Amino acid sequence: MPTIKVVNITPKALSGDTNLDSEPNLAVDPENPLEMVATAFTPDPMNGPLAPVYVSTDGGDTWVLNSVVPGNGALGTGDISVGFGGAGGRLYTGILNGQSGDLQILRAPDITASTPMAVLVDRSGEDQPWVVATTVAANGGSGDRVYIGSNDVAQPGGTATVDVSNDAGTGPAPAGFAPVKLDRHTGTLFDGPPVRIAAHPDGTIYVAFLSVTATGAGALITFDVVMTRDDKGGVGPNPFEDLLDSAVGDVGQRVVTGRKARFNPHQRSLGQERTGADLAVAVDPTDSNSVWIAYCDNLGGTAPTDYVLHSRHSADRGQTWAAARPDVVNGKNPSLAVNSDGLVGLVYQQLVHNQWSTVLELTADGFGTTESHVLHQAPGDVPPAGTQLPYLGDYLRMVTVGKDFYGVFAGKNPDRANFPVGVTYQRNANFTTHQLLSSDGVTRVPPSIDPFFFHRAA
Repeated sequence: MPTIKVVNITPKALSGDTNLDSEPNLAVDPENPLEMVATAFTPDPMNGPLAPVYVSTDGGDTWVLNSVVPGNGALGTGDISVGFGGAGGRLYTGILNGQSGDLQILRAPDITASTPMAVLVDRSGEDQPWVVATTVAANGGSGDRVYIGSNDVAQPGGTATVDVSNDAGTGPAPAGFAPVKLDRHTGTLFDGPPVRIAAHPDGTIYVAFLSVTATGAGALITFDVVMTRDDKGGVGPNPFEDLLDSAVGDVGQRVVTGRKARFNPHQRSLGQERTGADLAVAVDPTDSNSVWIAYCDNLGGTAPTDYVLHSRHSADRGQTWAAARPDVVNGKNPSLAVNSDGLVGLVYQQLVHNQWSTVLELTADGFGTTESHVLHQAPGDVPPAGTQLPYLGDYLRMVTVGKDFYGVFAGKNPDRANFPVGVTYQRNANFTTHQLLSSDGVTRVPPSIDPFFFHRAA
């Protein structure tokens, strides 16, 4: 029978933490799944120049901070995501530097070492880097092929971009990384922050983005959800042009068009959270023709403008799309992953009656039937967000290694009733009084938003 564990990854030494450590990300070493790295908006506890990542070497049971990321700021880094190469244990990180705000692409040969990560790329005017790393045959051996999606807000028109390196593991900066502009549609005003990537072992690469075509009053945007594809790993001539939209004659297939959402990075639209930039994509490792996508908009639900999570599936390499799971009203932060058996996983967060729930669903038949687990549920107004946005984050992340699903999400604590599948804490907490305790084990600490790890083992 499958088992599920949930772990609060805030280390015991940080039991006094009261921050909103939101917007988590996760990488699991496919060669050694006991080794993993998580990230969140977490500053260095000693106020040093390097921001931390969370590191586990025992499969997620325990976590420590390792401050190795350049540019520690008030939240640690800005946006940050991580990915392990398929062999050799190298970790790749895309960040918005916490001091300069620049996009930086980083590399670490050993994430347990205290050596600062090497900076391979540094450029300004970018948003929300997203890392996917693989290993391919190269120069008679193997090399790390790495993709980093980002939103190049400095350029006019289509801003969705992906940096690709065919052998990122050993070369000096920039280690082969070069940006590719994805959105070439003349009707695009700009693209939304998320640029999401799914890589298949046969070299098929899918990259999805949100193409904004109009803006209106009240921060309302109109957008198309676009999928691009490259059948040669994104490293040949004319990359990401293998999927064409015959209706408009552009690179990239429109999954849906004319969607609307309230998008204001400084405005709360769903409880204490902001909306308008939710996107996820995954490819079946057993079949590169089969690709899944999830996105959110303000069209549908019990009221005409409810914020709704939609999911779609394509069985023909992204050319045509059909609805998959029924819509999730007031859902956001989707993440999709498919395991080595073709089992599809969807994790998302949903606000119902001012309660945030984090839900994991798995299906082997296109959501005809599902295995469903509520990983966490808690009041949506505790703790108060104050001036910080996002509250839970603009994304969370789930990945697979073999048959297993691994993920991270942000949520409130501490109450065992909030965790229907159970939970393990490292930081001090009294679950009888539902109270966090400081490092002395006595002093009460106000509720916080913490990153949580989960593992669904086959």
